[in-house]
Amino acid sequence: MSELAKTPLFDEHVTAGGKIVPFAGFEMPVQYGAGALKEYTAVREGSAGIFDITHMGQVRVSGADALPFLQYVTTNDVSKLASGQVHYSALLNEAGTFIDDITTYKISDNEYYLCINAANRLKDVAHLQEQAAAFDVIISDESDDTTLLALQGAAAQSALQPLVDTDLETIGYYRFAQVKLSGIDAIISRTGYTGEDGFELYFPNAQAVDVWKQLLTNGADPIGLAARDMLRTEMGYALYGHEISDAVTPVEAKLMWITKLDKGDFIGKAAVEARKAAGPKQRLVAIKLTGRGIPREHYKVFADGTLSGEVTSGMFSPMAGGVALAYVKPEHATSGELSVEIRGKAVPAERTTLPFVRSNVRR
Repeated sequence: MSELAKTPLFDEHVTAGGKIVPFAGFEMPVQYGAGALKEYTAVREGSAGIFDITHMGQVRVSGADALPFLQYVTTNDVSKLASGQVHYSALLNEAGTFIDDITTYKISDNEYYLCINAANRLKDVAHLQEQAAAFDVIISDESDDTTLLALQGAAAQSALQPLVDTDLETIGYYRFAQVKLSGIDAIISRTGYTGEDGFELYFPNAQAVDVWKQLLTNGADPIGLAARDMLRTEMGYALYGHEISDAVTPVEAKLMWITKLDKGDFIGKAAVEARKAAGPKQRLVAIKLTGRGIPREHYKVFADGTLSGEVTSGMFSPMAGGVALAYVKPEHATSGELSVEIRGKAVPAERTTLPFVRSNVRR
C-alpha cells in the first residue's frame, strides 16, 4: 500500500484538533474538535469556513490549440468563455461515461486552467496528455506545487478582502481574477461546493500556512470533509464515485446542461447522442424521507414495493430532514410510491426538487 500524501497544511490540521482520515490518497481532516455539525452551521448560518482542498488537482493547458483541444476533450462549450470566466464541465470517454467532472478557467485565448478531482488526477492527466498529441498544446500538471483553499459563507468576502489587492466585489459568480494574495500571485474565483457565497484560492504551497492563519485570524473556522459533504449534498451537487462515474453518462446524471451537443465533435459525443435517443437505463432523482430515518449511500430504493435503485448520497439535513440523491429506474423517476430501506424497514419518501435547501450564492 502506497504512503498517503499530506497537504502543506497537515500540521495545522493536527494542531487544530483535526481528526485525520485517508481520503483520495491524502491524510485529510474529516472534522475538528467541535464536530461536523458546528462546522456546517458556521458556513450555513452567516459566518465563514475555510476548507483545505489542496488534494484536488490543477492542470494548465496552453498553446495555439488550447481552445480546439479543450473543445474536443471536454463537454461544455469552451468557446463561450470570456477571459476571467469559469464553467463546470466534464471529461468523457468514448463510451460517453465520466472520466471526471472539472472546472475550466479561461486565462486567455491560449491559456486555460483546469481543476480536477484528487482521486482522478493521474488518470485525468494521462488522458489529457494522450489526447494532446494531436494538438499544439502543453499540458502542465501543477498539482504538487499548488495550494487550494475554499472560503465559504456569508462572511467569506470580509475575511478575505484584507489579504488581497483587488476589490472582491468586482469578481462575479463563476468569475475569477489573478491577484496578489498576501503579496503573492494567486487566482481567486467566486466559486464553491457549498451553495453559499465564497471563493476558491489557488496559490503556491510556500504561503499555505501564512494564508491559512490569516484567514482564521479574520474569523473563518476550519471545516473538514464531513461538513463539506453535508453542504454539497444539500445542494444536490454531483460527486465523482457517487452520482457520476464511468458507469453513467450525462443523460442519466442530469448533466446534459454541461454537455453541448451542438458545439462540434468531442470525445463521447456519439455515445451520449445514442443514449439520449434510446433513453437512459436509470435516472438520478432527489428524494426526501416523509418518515423517520437517515438515508445512506447504497441504501435500496423501492417504487411501489419493487426494487428500483439505490441512494448515491444521503444525509440528515438540519434544515430539510432526511434527504438523498438516488438512481432509480426511468419509469420511477416521475411515478410510483417511493421508499428507502433503512435497517430492514421501508421508510416512505417523496420526490423533490433541488437544492434541498436555499442556495445563497451571489449570481
